[in-house]
Amino acid sequence: MQEWLYRIKRVYHFLTTGLRGAWAAAQNGHPEKKLKFILVTGTDGKTTTSTLIYRLLQQAGFKVGLLSTVAAYIGEVSLDTGFHVTSPEPQDLYRYLRQMVEAGLEYVVLEVTSQGAYQYRTWGIKAQIAALTNVDREHLDYHLTFDNYLRAKMLVLNSAQTAVVNDAQEYFGTVKKLLCPEIKVVTFNQVTHFTPEIDAAIAKKMSTDYNRLNAIEAVTVAKQLDVSDQDIVAALREFELPAGRLEVIPTQLDCTMIVDFAHTPQALANVLPAIKRQYVHQGAQLIGIVGCAGLRDRQKRPSMGKIMAEECDVAIFTAEDPRTEDVWAIIQQMKQDVGDKHAKVISIANREEALRFALENYAHDGNVIAIFGKGHEQSMNYDGKTETLWCDITGAQEILRELEQKK
Repeated sequence: MQEWLYRIKRVYHFLTTGLRGAWAAAQNGHPEKKLKFILVTGTDGKTTTSTLIYRLLQQAGFKVGLLSTVAAYIGEVSLDTGFHVTSPEPQDLYRYLRQMVEAGLEYVVLEVTSQGAYQYRTWGIKAQIAALTNVDREHLDYHLTFDNYLRAKMLVLNSAQTAVVNDAQEYFGTVKKLLCPEIKVVTFNQVTHFTPEIDAAIAKKMSTDYNRLNAIEAVTVAKQLDVSDQDIVAALREFELPAGRLEVIPTQLDCTMIVDFAHTPQALANVLPAIKRQYVHQGAQLIGIVGCAGLRDRQKRPSMGKIMAEECDVAIFTAEDPRTEDVWAIIQQMKQDVGDKHAKVISIANREEALRFALENYAHDGNVIAIFGKGHEQSMNYDGKTETLWCDITGAQEILRELEQKK
């Protein structure tokens, strides 16, 4: 029954979102026919990869724009795309695309989610290149099965002339089978090498294995567009990670405060060991703060709680957009598989209170305090309808300033 309803949703979105996309394209003078698209999809790493592709092309002199989770960039002009937005609705998407055409741009780097693709939010867009970062269990509240989720990602790849895919992933064989035969396949993996200068620039700029892989993919895409080695090295040297991606918040206290967007088991399993290697010095502790979103994939909650309890010295479970779900019920599900690590877990439902508790009690002795799940986002959703202003970055900055003044 659920699978049948999932299929019906696709038809429903064609009749609503898809047809609105056709209308939006016509209303805005069909900007999709005047631009060349590089699409980036995947479970994790989309924003970092798409932003780096954008910077690589900029460095090479391309007239390029970017539509990502963080913002829309029309040339160097940054526009806020709103709360919790990755793939905008068609009327918004085509408005941005029209502005890009009016600004004289020729290329667009566009992040696309599985739901955005399945719901026809990128109606009418055919890509020159589509890049797949990775696929892990995510959004199964919507797609129901991993196979459905992967097939939704394939809608993005099959809209392109060239697909850039990691051939070391276990699902690579399935991706090749599901790709249209006329699409060129370009592969990369964690041991892909370029020139010594490019390899050195990636290693120096990207401190984690997963971001090095994002950089390898971005460079692979740039190579398909004949970006020179010189421009690639120059762009890598100047590149800064997007807001809320392994972002260190400056402080005068004897601690390191980090904000990161990791909100899946795979992302936490990648970022926590990386933080421990890079930032947690001998004698210091890692205090992690995380929540799980309401009305989203419930199956990942125990895994995320388990990873946090295993990797952190103190794991604080809190809210992350609970929407209409009970925060305490979500936290209880996160604690389901922590086993003998219960003593490490502290539950504080209010996210601001959880962050304040961590900073007031652990911002000393070189400890590392990291808050995960929201990154750059500017709001919290507590009731399924209303967006309440909240940002982990500014919240941490404000609490840190208070504590610094009390020193």
